[in-house]
Amino acid sequence: MTWDITGMGAVASIGGTPQEIFAALCAGRSGLAGLRAFDTAKYRARQAYEIDDRARPGADEPGRATRWLRQAVAQALTDAGLPHDLADVPVLVGTTLQEQRSAELWWREGTPLAPSDLHFGTALRAEFGATRTYTFANACAASLYALAMATDLIEAGAADTVVVAGTDAIGESAFGTLDRVQNDIPDALRPFDRSHKGMLMGEGAVAVVVQRAPAAPEPGRRVHARVRAVGVNCDAHHPTAPDPEGITRVVRDAHRRAGVAAGDIDLVMLHGSGTPKNDTTEAGVLAQVFAAGPGDGPGSGDGGPLMTAVKSMTGHTLGGSGLLSLVVAALALRQGTVPPVLGLTDPVGEAAGLRLVRDTAATADLGLAQIDAFGFGGINAAAIVEAVR
Repeated sequence: MTWDITGMGAVASIGGTPQEIFAALCAGRSGLAGLRAFDTAKYRARQAYEIDDRARPGADEPGRATRWLRQAVAQALTDAGLPHDLADVPVLVGTTLQEQRSAELWWREGTPLAPSDLHFGTALRAEFGATRTYTFANACAASLYALAMATDLIEAGAADTVVVAGTDAIGESAFGTLDRVQNDIPDALRPFDRSHKGMLMGEGAVAVVVQRAPAAPEPGRRVHARVRAVGVNCDAHHPTAPDPEGITRVVRDAHRRAGVAAGDIDLVMLHGSGTPKNDTTEAGVLAQVFAAGPGDGPGSGDGGPLMTAVKSMTGHTLGGSGLLSLVVAALALRQGTVPPVLGLTDPVGEAAGLRLVRDTAATADLGLAQIDAFGFGGINAAAIVEAVR
């Protein structure tokens, strides 16, 4: 069975729609700026990839993650040509922090906050009549875990249409924790470059409408891309350090479920978190997976698939990052254009054999894409999507 992506919506620091985000990525425009959410004097890092939508400079607001979620879901429904009525449609939301920032503002500044506002389902019910909402807190792989559940729901006959989303706003406690545990002080997120010093947080939301693929083409039905498979696992190898074996297993499982060989993959949307251990591990795994993969795609003989990492311009958008990469992959497959990895001038040794897109966007005939998302605790996910002409 396969599943169609019929609607897409997204909001990030570099754009307010999927098309705006994709155009910014292809042009090499970054959302990096001085931290606006809170006083930077307490922290070593002073940069982030924030959405600049606060009413008053220097004054943070509650409910921003929920606000973007509503925007992204509305965009996706409109894009799919569906009514904004989710009474009978499951909504699966991946997140890392949920509305943690709202709780911080309530605790520290007395900003009004109802407990029900901490649950995304409250806003989704009010705006779209949603009655079946579920939140997945699977770290950085959360939204691809949600996508895997969506495909299961459709395959099991529990739904014909599912909305999958992800959203996160920067919270001070999470920012501060990251600031303390990283050895170096990153001034930008530079995936796979020897100058990488760590991860910087980004903000945003993303949503897609997933529907059962018809047995035969339907005239007038627009499909952005088709989901062939989603692989998930949790190796629980270490609280933070990635496990090469766990990542290898999830990638190969996604290939197996999709019925493809490594050599069939034309594009890889890298997790690319900019942390030295994650970058070298991901690069090393992919170098092995695509070293001699038989198939018909780029991996079968001309150096492997093209690879890029959108976090170099959006920052790490946490729970929604995997689904945002999937949306970018869908647009790349359709337009035959792959955004570059911004700031990549001196790749780490493990990435020496990978076809990382550098400097400017690359053009290619693309049919199949792999999307990586790897979170703390060994929570791994990989999705395979194909172009629909």
